[in-house]
Amino acid sequence: MKKITFLLSVLVLALTIGGCGGGQDKAPPKGAGKITFKLASMTAMDHTYNQGAARFAELVKERSKGRIEITIFPDGKLGKGEKELLEAIQQGTIDFYVGSTGPVGAFSPSMGILDLPFLFRDYAHVDKVLDGPVGRQLLEDLGKAKFKGLAFWENGFRNLTNSKKAVQVPADAKGMKIRTMENKIHLAAWKAVGVNPVALPFGELYGDLQKKSLDGQENPVAVIYTSRFNEVQKYLSLTQHVYSPALIAVSSKTWQTLAKEDQDMILKTAAEVAPYQRKLGRDSEEKQIAELAAKGMTVTRDISKGTWYKVMEGAMGEFIQSLGKDKVDAIINTK
Repeated sequence: MKKITFLLSVLVLALTIGGCGGGQDKAPPKGAGKITFKLASMTAMDHTYNQGAARFAELVKERSKGRIEITIFPDGKLGKGEKELLEAIQQGTIDFYVGSTGPVGAFSPSMGILDLPFLFRDYAHVDKVLDGPVGRQLLEDLGKAKFKGLAFWENGFRNLTNSKKAVQVPADAKGMKIRTMENKIHLAAWKAVGVNPVALPFGELYGDLQKKSLDGQENPVAVIYTSRFNEVQKYLSLTQHVYSPALIAVSSKTWQTLAKEDQDMILKTAAEVAPYQRKLGRDSEEKQIAELAAKGMTVTRDISKGTWYKVMEGAMGEFIQSLGKDKVDAIINTK
């Protein structure tokens, strides 16, 4: 009995000390102490996503006086595909994401409007739309999917590559097995062309092209260049069939841990880096095309975009209706 009484006394004492321990088990106050975050992308470190991310991380560290550090994980080191990274962002196991908006439509349906073929005329049109009311609303909608959208950066206009032959018109690609993103609008557009589209995580793409289990793929020039697709693809067609924005977003769970002043600083910094990151890709695009040609790729520039648009347009009716024709028209009519 004495032993039981003694043990109970020790237990009570331990609980009392634990309860008076100065809150050691509690999370530190918002904005206090050094914070380290993880930022993930699927592209190589020399891609413009990560060049932009490096500038973003540098500015955040500087503006927080070294208190907030962001570590970049490129090349799919934290996941084999963008969908997997986005799921990790939702769960809060990754803090920041930089990547194409293509897979984001599965999480935030309104984002799908940006995947419609030949929606944007040129880069000036892109900037006017994404930096205006349409872009702000799309970023706001991400909140329902447990993301905080910070800004639109850039992936670029998407182009077709393959290992079989030069492609100029849609009929030239008929029957080819082409990798696309995990995006129902892209899949429908390519089915209309007559190819066999395969939705595949980006991390598996190079290997499948190398094994020739796929004939081709479609991506912006910067991705084709930095991923060295010229090593496994002979032909590049500058179709520019879809403009692909990039999104920089943060997990809602991570966002809620930040003090308001840190949130404001990070939001402002992401928007400030947007013109810098977009310019990197635009300034280097022609140089990269020339280098791909010098390395042996056959580049087809003489593309009739009107022909490609007509073929893909036929499969877009249901998507335009579900996304809202008025919203589509608002983008098209933006001057």
